[in-house]
Amino acid sequence: MRKSYSIAVIPGDGTGPEVVAEGIKVLQAVCNKLKFNLDFTEFPLGGDHYQATGEILSEATIASLSKFDAIYLGAIGHPDVKPGILEKGILLTLRFHFDQYVNLRPIRLYDGVETPLKDKGPSDIDFAVVRENTEGLYTGAGGCLKRGTPDEVAVQDSINTRKGVERCIRYAFEYCRKRNKKKKLTLCGKTNVLTFAFDLWERTFREVSLEYPDIEADYAHVDAICMWMVKNPEWFDVIVTDNMFGDIISDLAAMIQGGMGIAAGGNINPAGVSMFEPIGGSAPKYTGLQIINPIAAILAAQIMMDALGETEAATLIENGVQKVLRQDLKSASAGKMGYSTSQVGDLIVDFIQSV
Repeated sequence: MRKSYSIAVIPGDGTGPEVVAEGIKVLQAVCNKLKFNLDFTEFPLGGDHYQATGEILSEATIASLSKFDAIYLGAIGHPDVKPGILEKGILLTLRFHFDQYVNLRPIRLYDGVETPLKDKGPSDIDFAVVRENTEGLYTGAGGCLKRGTPDEVAVQDSINTRKGVERCIRYAFEYCRKRNKKKKLTLCGKTNVLTFAFDLWERTFREVSLEYPDIEADYAHVDAICMWMVKNPEWFDVIVTDNMFGDIISDLAAMIQGGMGIAAGGNINPAGVSMFEPIGGSAPKYTGLQIINPIAAILAAQIMMDALGETEAATLIENGVQKVLRQDLKSASAGKMGYSTSQVGDLIVDFIQSV
């Protein structure tokens, strides 16, 4: 009997539906090739749905999403909806509800893709950022006093628990072992200033590292990480860090791998429902023009396949992406690819069908 996976699809806003369509096209090609099933169910969440109904994300929808093996997301962000409403109401709500405590961002420069770093190539830029995804400053703890007055005070608390920190660090060690490349895990922190939160992070990191003698345990301050990521990206294998620092350094890393048209990630609960997405946002100014690069969305599908245990499918998708970037596309930038959004998806499907 063929394996079957149920995938909830949230195309979202702007160009989200366009790039998700190409990801689904590629997923259908790979599951036909490898003889397993993917059943897709679409959920119309996002700015248009919110404007039409006043609903962001209902409890009934969350209950429905909990029955799926994974969530495949296009993009959230609408020009006519105040920033933060959709992002908090959909993205953060799903991450917290499904306890997607790891944000995984593979960073890889592919042949044929330009990087702004002089004299660096694919052999130099191949690492991953493991970001804690449900704690830190993003919990929303804090408050505001005397708002709008000269005496206004705003407090935002970073919440870090031993449980939350340890499970993220443990995932990072396991992921580093699975990657089986440099076998070095770097903790990114700020122990010289954030002495409470990162004392917890560093102590936990050192304790857990004793269980992984095959992995080199490394530490660097976040400011040093930012400098070295530009100067010597080849130093890194896997980086683990908290929610805020992870948000910042993973976007810096996305730029050195060629930009948001390539960057993809997963919001992962290894024992529950995970969500996979391109990183570039909804890009509303490009909606309907068929010029946006769908490869980030296709690589998000690739990460999803790997997380579901379909490693052969993940490898096949990534090989297709590599071929198209190396041989076909003029550029990874929107409007400069030499192909339309759907044609890029077709090229990857053609590769999958041909091997």
